[in-house]
Amino acid sequence: MDALAQTKQGIGTAHGKVILIGEHAVVYNMPAIALPFTAATVSVSIQPCTGENYIDSAYYTGSLASSEQLNHLHQMIQAVCTYLETSADGLYITIDSSLPAERGVGSSAAVASATLRALCDYFDAELDEASFTHFVSISENMVHGQASGIDTEVIFQQSPIYFTKDQPPETLDLQLSGYLITADTGVTGSTKEAVADIQQLLIDYPTKTLEAIQKLGQLADQAKDTIISGNIKQLGQILSNSHLQLKQLTVSSPELDQLVFTALQAGALGAKLTGSGRGGCMIALAATEAEAQQIADALQQAGATQTWINSLGDSTDDNLY
Repeated sequence: MDALAQTKQGIGTAHGKVILIGEHAVVYNMPAIALPFTAATVSVSIQPCTGENYIDSAYYTGSLASSEQLNHLHQMIQAVCTYLETSADGLYITIDSSLPAERGVGSSAAVASATLRALCDYFDAELDEASFTHFVSISENMVHGQASGIDTEVIFQQSPIYFTKDQPPETLDLQLSGYLITADTGVTGSTKEAVADIQQLLIDYPTKTLEAIQKLGQLADQAKDTIISGNIKQLGQILSNSHLQLKQLTVSSPELDQLVFTALQAGALGAKLTGSGRGGCMIALAATEAEAQQIADALQQAGATQTWINSLGDSTDDNLY
């Protein structure tokens, strides 16, 4: 990195997301509810350097243009710099992330969002919501093939949202007396593969598959109503029913099913996979903090590599959902 130009710097941060309900069905214009995953964040810093753009991260270190796996980030940066009418080279990009990758908690959207915010800070530029989501979607569509946009929206809004594809998101005031446990199976999943497999199911078994997708949309609407009414027990039942529909769509896994079963046995009000599935993370609902800790302990004993507990009682707190 060029030591002569250390004063200029851009900083950007973003959190991940947890889909409470509606994953996969949201691709087919069904509603979904997502929450900011504030327990883990991505921080990106940009400084000037000589030559081509350089990435420094735990995932990859080296020339950005030379990384096929990070081509989505390269293309987004090129598009942003073209829009800003500035040079797209000479950027030393440092990425620091506590979000587990390929676990369905929005790490790719968080990295893209944090990078975009760092670029705006670096070039002293501002983007409106439409432009922000447009540029992040360049990266997301390359990563996932057919991104619904829900990850980008919840990360941009930084609040719980009720989301339907191609419609303005509706922010939700989450004032539930309860706790959400998120647990990582330790198994990576592929959103692109899962989405493609559901597309194939729609061809092979159209009636059965469409029924599951529509049922997930109905459950998302029911979940919204229970959030508004504050009925956490009913919300738990809805989450568990959602998991059954996701299993029907073949996006669960033995590891996810085991953790869902473990959470319910440990007293969870409801449990389901979250995100793309086929590995990744699951969530469970608890009435009290003590019960949430008991469930988290049981999940770790059952093989979860990491767990997080968040209160659902104040959606405005930076440390909570």
